[in-house]
Amino acid sequence: MSLVDAAIRTTHLLFAALWVGSVLFVTLAVLPAARDGHFNADPLERLVGSLKTISRVSAVLLFVTGGHMAAQGYPGKSLLETTNGNLVLAMLALWLVLAGLIEVGSSKLTADLKMKKVRAPARENIGLFRAAAVVGVLLLVDAGLITSGALL
Repeated sequence: MSLVDAAIRTTHLLFAALWVGSVLFVTLAVLPAARDGHFNADPLERLVGSLKTISRVSAVLLFVTGGHMAAQGYPGKSLLETTNGNLVLAMLALWLVLAGLIEVGSSKLTADLKMKKVRAPARENIGLFRAAAVVGVLLLVDAGLITSGALL
C-alpha cells in the first residue's frame, strides 16, 4: 500500500468515525437532554449547526476518499459482481441516507429553535436522528464486513 493510499484510508476512517460518533452523541445525549428541558435554544442551535457542518464535510470527504478506494479496489465490473463490491454499493446507499436524514433533521430542528422552542422540536425530531444513528451504525458494520473480508 502506498503512502497516498494509506493517507486516504486513514482520512476515510477518521471522518467516518467522527460523523457517526457525532450523530450518536447528538441522538443519545443532546436531544434527550433538550427534550427534558436541560438546554436553551441558542446552545442547542450551535450544537446542531456543528453537527450539520461535520456531516457535510464528512460526507464530501467520505465520497471522495471512498470513490478513490472503490476505483482502486474494484476494477471493471467487480463492484457489481463481488460480495465486497455489493457491500461498497450498500455503503454508498447508506451514506446517502445518513446525509439526507441529518440534513432534514437538523434543518427542521434549527427552524423550530429559531423561534426559541426547545422541548417540542427535540421531541418531534428525535426520530429522524434515531434513524440516522441506526444508519450510521449500519455503515460501520458494513465497513467492518468489507475490511475483514468476512463475506468473501
